[in-house]
Amino acid sequence: MPFINVGKENSGEIKIHYEDYGKGQPVILIHGYPLSGRAWEKQIPVLLDAGYRVITYDRRGFGNSSQPWTGYDPETFTDDLHKLVTQLDLHNFVFVGHSMAGEELAHYIGKYGTKDVNKVVFISAVTPFLRKTEDNPEGLDNSLFKELKNAITEDRPAFMTKFCQDFYNMDVFKDKRISEQAYQATWNTAIEASPKGSIECIETWGTDFREDLKRIDIPTLVIHGDQDRIVPFPNSGKRMPEYVKGSQLKVIKDGPHGIAWTHAEEVNKDLLDFLG
Repeated sequence: MPFINVGKENSGEIKIHYEDYGKGQPVILIHGYPLSGRAWEKQIPVLLDAGYRVITYDRRGFGNSSQPWTGYDPETFTDDLHKLVTQLDLHNFVFVGHSMAGEELAHYIGKYGTKDVNKVVFISAVTPFLRKTEDNPEGLDNSLFKELKNAITEDRPAFMTKFCQDFYNMDVFKDKRISEQAYQATWNTAIEASPKGSIECIETWGTDFREDLKRIDIPTLVIHGDQDRIVPFPNSGKRMPEYVKGSQLKVIKDGPHGIAWTHAEEVNKDLLDFLG
């Protein structure tokens, strides 16, 4: 099981677990909250069959990566990603990020530019700016972020049960586009994540990435479900073309947050068409 070392906390090393498959142009898949690289189970074989090198990794605090007490902020997450890219000596690669991973995609390009990035794909992403402010009336009320953090603090297993149900719109798609077993696997991954990280990540969803997005000068695809209950489409994906000039927007009709699973055929087609 491969790891890279991204730092230390007291006597312990902070390690990021990654997987590296195939040959060809690298495609880096970045998972959303509260999952791991395994979330891309329906995309990895398709990309490999199409001739791409596929790299996944587990964000710190999640999956098989270390669970430190600190570092759950966009700056550190982005630096972890840059260390992975640097250690694997990747060039001309494609970024694909789901949900919270929109943070890394936006801030990576905002900080490091697009010299080595060929294309970028945002799926159900939290960008451009989810928190309501005077200059961002399209955002969500700040009270929502506080409520989510309080709910996790009070009873994280119960919170993850409801969260994962809304992740897939289980009341609509259970036994149609997702099984009870697949939902349970998602919950199992979520509950194994860092309790501290699970709380701290909520605050990052309200970060302003508008200026970072304006630096994107490469082909960009935005995919979002119009029935997303976690990251509502009108507050996020619908607004992306305003900040990423020339970006393509693909709306998955009736799609929930977890469209990479429930609507994998549509997502995969859009992804492969975009990659060319």
